[in-house]
Amino acid sequence: MSADESTPVHDDAVAELASIRQSIDNIDAAVIHMLAERFKYTQRVGYLKAAAGMPAADPGREQVQVARLRQLAAESHLDPAFAEKFLNFIVAEVIHHHERIAGGGA
Repeated sequence: MSADESTPVHDDAVAELASIRQSIDNIDAAVIHMLAERFKYTQRVGYLKAAAGMPAADPGREQVQVARLRQLAAESHLDPAFAEKFLNFIVAEVIHHHERIAGGGA
């Protein structure tokens, strides 16, 4: 039997793989939508901070968020270090946006 020939096990694996990939695609879409929603709110925060003369970064809040999300990650069986790296990436982007807003560039 050649590698091209179909077998029931192979067909089942291909079907399951397609189903799993569809679920992953759906989750990726949801993550993008959630990030877009999150950035809408952080943009509002940036305008409020700029109007009040507050700094773009808030290290105390960031520390609390890191600890909270590391705990959530651990409870969800996700590597807390990965969750922290992901949050740090998002926070860096938010701070960049806040600095731009404070500098007059929306």
